[in-house]
Amino acid sequence: MRTKTIIMGAAGRDFHNFNVAFRDDDRYEVVAFTATQIPDIAGRRYPAALAGRLYPEGIPIYAEDDLTSLIESHGAGLVVFSYSDVSHEYVMHRGAQVNAAGADFMTMGAARTMLTSARPVVAVCAVRTGAGKSQTTRKVAQWLRDRGLRVAAVRHPMPYGDLAEQKVQRFGSLDDLVRHKCTIEEVEEYEPHIVSGTIIYAGVDYEAILRQAETEADVVLWDGGNNDLPFYRPDLHIVVADPLRAGHELTYYPGETNVRMADAVVINKVDSADASAVDLVRANIRRVNPDAVIVEAASPASCERPDLVRGKRVLVVEDGPTVTHGEMKFGAGTVVARKFGAREIVDPRPFAVGRLAETYAKYPGIGTVLPAMGYGEEQTRDLAATIAATPCDTVIVGTPIDLARIITISQPSVRVRYDLQEIGRPDLTDVLAPMLERIGASRS
Repeated sequence: MRTKTIIMGAAGRDFHNFNVAFRDDDRYEVVAFTATQIPDIAGRRYPAALAGRLYPEGIPIYAEDDLTSLIESHGAGLVVFSYSDVSHEYVMHRGAQVNAAGADFMTMGAARTMLTSARPVVAVCAVRTGAGKSQTTRKVAQWLRDRGLRVAAVRHPMPYGDLAEQKVQRFGSLDDLVRHKCTIEEVEEYEPHIVSGTIIYAGVDYEAILRQAETEADVVLWDGGNNDLPFYRPDLHIVVADPLRAGHELTYYPGETNVRMADAVVINKVDSADASAVDLVRANIRRVNPDAVIVEAASPASCERPDLVRGKRVLVVEDGPTVTHGEMKFGAGTVVARKFGAREIVDPRPFAVGRLAETYAKYPGIGTVLPAMGYGEEQTRDLAATIAATPCDTVIVGTPIDLARIITISQPSVRVRYDLQEIGRPDLTDVLAPMLERIGASRS
């Protein structure tokens, strides 16, 4: 008999685990996915076009709140935990829930879920979302391009639309963002690559994505999401740690796995963290991965019009995932507000509408910043309405995109920019150069 299986996820790692480990395996019958973290995923189906021969009707996706009843109604014998950026304690609470309902509980290892590329792969991952992975990835991409290599970045999945249509997505221009009907969350990750000249791929079927990316790249650059593991087996694995959340490198899933696997760990934000926190992160890395190269770095934030900040009442819009499930109290927008002397950071919570009001209720620790939630059209409209209703002199946009290109902002606004700056040695050149030498040797 096939083992009836439920995969717990958030529209990303769960689909990948299914595709590489369960889709064509006659020993398992995946009866359901469950969804959390991301709104509006439950109620859909993983389509038959992607699910394979064993699932001619596709697979239903339910809310994670239904997990216990799903185990009981289906007689499920196995539940596979397949999402990221949660504490070890959180994972094992879910494990206890599953075990109490009568099923086995599984987390999947890297070796079983990583695909092998015909090209060299550099993976950039993190210990938590919001650690500085995006600017590190951009720095690595620029370094590789400066040395004449063709780079294709492949981003961790964010399939919020039609899953079958999103099987393989390629972004080479800003027009592609419109063509693929990208949400704000997707644009935040794709736009910086496009603007800097890097081709970026994303989607649902990461085997098909990899094979297409290999046709136009000398190096595949894995751009991780949250603190998840790479989907591709890396020749060089770089992990970004955050001393503003010191200790999380050993207490969050699967970020600790990344630290243990890393060839190099970038301790970011050393300019804004306490020295004792940096020391703790460094000691924790050394304890579990003494061979990893440790690079120290900063991500200084700036804006083009500090005069629009100085002495003003400002609304700070921060990256959504960073201040929601990432649990950061502030981001780059807040740093700019403080750096350039804003008179007041206006609290947007009394003016939040619709889905933004729901976000504050779900994540009460967000505080006085506005998360740039935009997982769909409704959230995007509510974000625009909340900004419009908040009385302020200036809107500080702390997300990595030109938000005013997507929604109308009637108040004066400034866009925050931040790039990775290594401090001292070793630096990313020391980390990347040996791999470049290996690539040259393999070509000769």
